[in-house]
Amino acid sequence: MNILITGISKGLGLSLAKILLEKGFTVYGISRTKTDELENELNKFPENFKWLKYDLEDTGNIQKTVFKSWIGLKTLIHGFVNNAATAYDDIITNLNIAQLEKMYRINVFTPMVFTKFTIRQMLLHNSAGSIVHVSSISVHTGYKGLAMYASTKGAIEAFSKNTAREWGEKGVRSNCLVAGFMDTEMSSKLSDEQKDRIYKRTSLKQAVSISSVANMIAFLLSDEAESITGQNIYVDCGTI
Repeated sequence: MNILITGISKGLGLSLAKILLEKGFTVYGISRTKTDELENELNKFPENFKWLKYDLEDTGNIQKTVFKSWIGLKTLIHGFVNNAATAYDDIITNLNIAQLEKMYRINVFTPMVFTKFTIRQMLLHNSAGSIVHVSSISVHTGYKGLAMYASTKGAIEAFSKNTAREWGEKGVRSNCLVAGFMDTEMSSKLSDEQKDRIYKRTSLKQAVSISSVANMIAFLLSDEAESITGQNIYVDCGTI
């Protein structure tokens, strides 16, 4: 199976890639940078791990650069994981429209375009497939300073549910993985005190493990999840 993943260079994206590669999948990974850890995995799986350097703020060239020139129309994409995202955190009264527009381009518009051409690729090959969007618990449980970021993920959740309804009869599934706070680069700017307050709002009183999120995404991509679509799957340590 061929799986397309954005935000592949580190964190959740790379953890998911490792799981899929070990299972024998072929991974098409996209990121702006190539980390040492990513380089190691590319060398470990030279046949099954494909990488493209691409800035996801560039929505206009996705079809030409990603789907035509790199993947190629003859390659069937069995699954797409919208993992890459940027976070613009601030209180609403400080809203900066330029930063907000950039975040919407990366977190909302680009994933929509990727979904468009992924489904077209599936239809071209008359194949079923699975789409997984990585969302955030901040959509469902408010956090100070995250209203604007949460709004982008809320938009993706609505898009995913309607994608499932629109293309289900063609065998295309679409789900959101609603992740709690993981110990990633995106959350690294938070102080230990801030993290502790967040973790205390969960039933397990701890950070969400990246591996648990990655393994759930791998499951949603697989045929074992053939009857799951239009859902928000929570992996959040029981956030309350």
